[in-house]
Amino acid sequence: MADTATQNHASGTFTIGDRTVHRLGFGAMRLTGKGIWGDPADRTECVRVVRRAVELGVDFIDTADSYGPHVSEEIIREALHPYPEQVLVATKAGLVRTGPDEWHPVGRPEYLRQQAETSLRRLGVERLDLFQLHRIDEHVPFEEQIGLLKDLQDEGKIGAVGLSEVGVDQIDAARKIVPISTVQNLYNLSTRKSEAVLDYCDREGIGFIPWFPINAGKLAERGGLVDHIAKATGAPPAQIALAWLLARSKVVLPIPGTSSVDHLEENLGAAGLQLSDEQVTELTDAVDD
Repeated sequence: MADTATQNHASGTFTIGDRTVHRLGFGAMRLTGKGIWGDPADRTECVRVVRRAVELGVDFIDTADSYGPHVSEEIIREALHPYPEQVLVATKAGLVRTGPDEWHPVGRPEYLRQQAETSLRRLGVERLDLFQLHRIDEHVPFEEQIGLLKDLQDEGKIGAVGLSEVGVDQIDAARKIVPISTVQNLYNLSTRKSEAVLDYCDREGIGFIPWFPINAGKLAERGGLVDHIAKATGAPPAQIALAWLLARSKVVLPIPGTSSVDHLEENLGAAGLQLSDEQVTELTDAVDD
């Protein structure tokens, strides 16, 4: 991969609030220990990963207060502060951690406000350019959770507002309270349960951030469609999965994550991979869930 930002810029751009970023970003969940808990095994390498991502043209980094918890945000600040002007660091709140691989929705307005304030301090910024509700808490009135996001936006503490793991009806309801700039749902070649949400975001011009973007499931097995395209293009399966997402819609912003510089560079190679129209159609039609 060339030591230049040019290739990643081939992924195209998308505007989130008042900020424009390149569509192939970086997900910072893996900058943590096992089970997304505690410090990573090699913190120095994780800092290198974040810096290398920006060197290679990434200007959209997605994290959350719950990654570690707090560890991912702290590493991003260590790696980049003071932040390059073009870099947008998005974070999330709304999940409480009680141990490795344990996640519990908490959407009380006072809690979300507290987490926004602490993310501001951990990241060392005056405004969170994109603040996302990590999960809707079914035990708290929906209007109170979304209303708090609007309050934070009105106060200038957050820029754009995003949601995560939501359906079309929930997005519609939230938009009656505050503009929604992005939606982050599980979506990849193997899992298409959010197809209707992606189509909605495409129509409405809302950024769609697919988490776990590289998973290709059975399609990547020997003799499968991804394996066939990999042999035809010479590209690794991860690049094919990401290139397909970029081709799927102009509102898609994939955020592949890793704690390895080598894997980072391989993933970002997807920006320069041009799948044929036929290959894109074949992958789109090959549902695996």
